[in-house]
Amino acid sequence: MSETPPVLAQGLQLDERQRAMLTEMGVRLWWPEPEASVVVAPVPAPVPAIAPPTPRPSAAAPVAAPTSPVVRPPQAPVAPKPTAPLVPSSLSHLDWPALQDSMRACTACPLSQGRCNVVPGVGDHQRPDWLVVGEAPGEQEDRQGEPFVGAAGQLLDKMLFAMGLARGERVYITNVIKCRPPHNRNPEPAEVAQCSPFLQRQIELLQPRIVLAVGRFAAQSVLALAGVDEATRSQPLGKLRGQVFRLPTAQGPVPVVVSYHPAYLLRSPAEKGKAWADLCLAMAQLKPST
Repeated sequence: MSETPPVLAQGLQLDERQRAMLTEMGVRLWWPEPEASVVVAPVPAPVPAIAPPTPRPSAAAPVAAPTSPVVRPPQAPVAPKPTAPLVPSSLSHLDWPALQDSMRACTACPLSQGRCNVVPGVGDHQRPDWLVVGEAPGEQEDRQGEPFVGAAGQLLDKMLFAMGLARGERVYITNVIKCRPPHNRNPEPAEVAQCSPFLQRQIELLQPRIVLAVGRFAAQSVLALAGVDEATRSQPLGKLRGQVFRLPTAQGPVPVVVSYHPAYLLRSPAEKGKAWADLCLAMAQLKPST
């Protein structure tokens, strides 16, 4: 198994407990010097290339003054910004208790026939800062009626803890699909279409400050609600990372950051460093602008 490369934790002030949790996640961090909370590495000046000797010009030929190369900083990718607001869902009249009842009573697709429990979500539903959206319940989630339990849920809890968060505090966790697909297969488009109004109404009622979509199906579903074109949202998850999308709501645009699903990180621990970078990008969206 390849070793996870260290990740530079720039601009973050984490206590010893959070550092320990990142270590347990398998993310090795390179921390700045202790005497300063934030250390910005100096950017070395560009070194001009050494040109070959220039032949001595004749008296009649003027010599042009050498010019220094212009070094431009790389430009960050700009995510598409939809201008149209969310289309009101057919559930827009439901309050939170009625929405929970509607999800538990839903029989709109065949998944309802094989479920043990509907999995609406769990956490702080009183205006949480964070909304974490996964893909679909697994076997343990179906039995317990709660999303992200088992090994993947434990890793998600560690990721939240590393950001100074906790399940149930300032965080609401849900899935795109509210019932378990047979044998944990991928959700089908018709199933996603049936459950999307539930997710949309959850967003409308929760009014989160940021949405973290983990996994390919979660990313595609949330970006579809955000009005992102199909060609963009159909790209591989690795190409959707590192961007901040905008989900239009009645209260204003909500930033959306895409990352890997914790279950994938358990299978591919070398990607945990990239997941931590995604969390840092998401945390930066909540900082007040200066």
